[in-house]
Amino acid sequence: MNIDIQAIQAKIERESAFVEKITAEVGKVIVGQNYMIERLLIGLLADGHILLEGVPGLAKTMTVKALSAAIKTQFQRIQFTPDLLPADIVGTMIYDQKNGSFSTKKGPIFSNLVLADEINRSPAKVQSALLEAMQERQVTIGDTTFPLPAPFLVLATQNPIEQEGTYPLPEAQVDRFMLKLSVGYPDRNEELEIMRRMTRVDLPQASAVVSPQEIINARRAVHEVYIDPKIENYIVDIVFATRKPKEYGLDELADLIAYGASPRASIYLSMASKAHAFLSRRGYVTPEDIRSIAMDVLRHRVIITYEAEAEEISAEDVVRKIINKVEVP
Repeated sequence: MNIDIQAIQAKIERESAFVEKITAEVGKVIVGQNYMIERLLIGLLADGHILLEGVPGLAKTMTVKALSAAIKTQFQRIQFTPDLLPADIVGTMIYDQKNGSFSTKKGPIFSNLVLADEINRSPAKVQSALLEAMQERQVTIGDTTFPLPAPFLVLATQNPIEQEGTYPLPEAQVDRFMLKLSVGYPDRNEELEIMRRMTRVDLPQASAVVSPQEIINARRAVHEVYIDPKIENYIVDIVFATRKPKEYGLDELADLIAYGASPRASIYLSMASKAHAFLSRRGYVTPEDIRSIAMDVLRHRVIITYEAEAEEISAEDVVRKIINKVEVP
């Protein structure tokens, strides 16, 4: 099978021309947080949902709103609370007394970018309604099934500090998120700029610089990014090392991992690395793309044992050891 890398490269350079425009536009509103902005774009291009974890006040919501404005898409923010019902998200049937019939009222899930704020504040019934929409890309209200708009992306946030009164997402549901991001504090200079920028009379706003159709075209181009069989084997080796660490010379991890990553990890690692290459305006995946994105794909898929918790070893520590140990092609 002959692969024309030069033709792929030319196409990727052409299709990825808008990347700088988006990052510059979001940068008008958001100071720093380059990691979060890049990962949000990866999720958007690879068609994968994202779980954002970080303390309040780190501009998670503002970043998503700025990104939505920059790509001229519909944006909805849903604040998850303990009294929320599935119908509050997906919609419901409403009875019209005048003509004695039911009509459909669509919920906020019918949008391009949906921000599920503090997703672990609502009970399982509500979480599963959202996660079904994420998986199936459709919603059933009454007897009718409605497709969700394209592009469609769910960005859910969690506060890692407060656990009281929350409903942790089951592992099977967390697995549906392509990436789990750990959002950190800005550095001192960034904080100074944030303070100055956000205390002006006129707050910065992002404008539309890309159309939704350009995003859909870019998604098709991402699928065409070339990934060498050696790189594919490297991805599978990393995932298998989470399941059978002894086979990869990681004997010390055998008692620390309760469950390794599922096949979704391999699929998402492949797609996310292609999107990472696309953002770098490259038509092919390198091992560095894999190493860069692996933590975000695997941190919520490796389940550690009680022994690991007792030794204060996190899933991130385990994933880091695996990434550093598995041989790079």
